[in-house]
Amino acid sequence: MTEEKIKNQDVAEQQGFQDGDGYPSCEGTPCDNMAGQEQDAADTMSDDDKIEEPQAEENSADENFVEPSAEEVIAVWRDKYMRLQAEFDNYRKRTLREKMDLVASGGADVIKSMLSVLDDMYRAVAASEKSDDIASLREGEKLVLHKFEEALRQKNVVEIEAMEQEFNPDFHEAVARFAAGDDKKGKIIDVVQRGYMLGDKVLRYAKVVVGE
Repeated sequence: MTEEKIKNQDVAEQQGFQDGDGYPSCEGTPCDNMAGQEQDAADTMSDDDKIEEPQAEENSADENFVEPSAEEVIAVWRDKYMRLQAEFDNYRKRTLREKMDLVASGGADVIKSMLSVLDDMYRAVAASEKSDDIASLREGEKLVLHKFEEALRQKNVVEIEAMEQEFNPDFHEAVARFAAGDDKKGKIIDVVQRGYMLGDKVLRYAKVVVGE
């Protein structure tokens, strides 16, 4: 090759680089083979190995949320208050009715237990009108009295012990005081009216006379 042809070829290559077409082609070269291998690897990549680009969520919850107004909040709480008040009124009325029914049924049970004693009292009065046997009449009265006390005991009503006991203001009520000697000072020497207890509660205080 002559020197002139070499120069012309160099000028043509430089002109091609300036026009943007002078980059060497990888076709049929090792560079071309590498590009093909990369393309084959990309084609054989599984769907799980591919990186998916995040997509914007449409109609998100934040966009749909509308903050309630003050009037709406007040209306909701007013409704809850009215419902709660109505439920409490119903509960109060129901418990009051149940309490009244319990008291009525309890009183009816006590009265029912006293009816048998009342029957015995009528029989005793009828017997006293027909008989002059005082001893038998007194015996009948004692039987009625014991039956009455037993009926009270079954209802957990017991008599307060008072006679010759130390005066206790929690159970006794002093109606009088009399001199009774040093050995009976502060003690109950007489019972004017018996007292009774229902369980641990005093139904009636015993009215007593206390010695001084």
